[in-house]
Amino acid sequence: MTLEDERGNSNQVQDTEATENSPNIPTRWYAVQVASGCEKRVKADIERRAQTFDVAERIARVEIPQTPAVKIRKDGSRQHTEEKVFPGYVLVKMAMDDDTWQVVKNTPHVINFVGAEQRKGTGRGRGHVKPVALSHTEVERIFKQTTEQEPVVKIDMAAGDKIIVLSGPFKDFEGEVVEVSPERSKLKALLSIFGRDTPVELEFNQVQKQG
Repeated sequence: MTLEDERGNSNQVQDTEATENSPNIPTRWYAVQVASGCEKRVKADIERRAQTFDVAERIARVEIPQTPAVKIRKDGSRQHTEEKVFPGYVLVKMAMDDDTWQVVKNTPHVINFVGAEQRKGTGRGRGHVKPVALSHTEVERIFKQTTEQEPVVKIDMAAGDKIIVLSGPFKDFEGEVVEVSPERSKLKALLSIFGRDTPVELEFNQVQKQG
């Protein structure tokens, strides 16, 4: 099967941009669906295969868009990390032709390009997918998000979880989470004070999840 099989007879006019290394080669960004959790492996394999099959000038970049995040560990400490913007996808900036399409499509753990499905003329089953490039607006929005978004606070706690307070005036009190506010790095929990369940606001680093 070739790229022409998946393109069908439709001709799409697309504005293009050149690669950094080869300014005369027009390229576009394409989204590629991959097996969950294999984004980094696929990125490395596409880059390696581009060199092996001598199409590195036409496969200019492979990116996994990510935004900064802060993960609150169970002991209350903070771990700076990154969250994937589109889990299960990588973005490839490439000149689309039969050779580059084959290199990307046949990379282990790649499912398919994101595009328009071409229906079969006869018979049953799914048709082929014609890769469709991302618009410049989409690309700008995605990469702007990766550079300008404030770190998102992530915590492994939710309403209903049991906690114990590690510090502050309620140290060693046990309770139940009723509300989590990641943007404020705080949560609200019901603690048994003087025999009554009392709502108390606590910092993430003041509590530890039980169980």
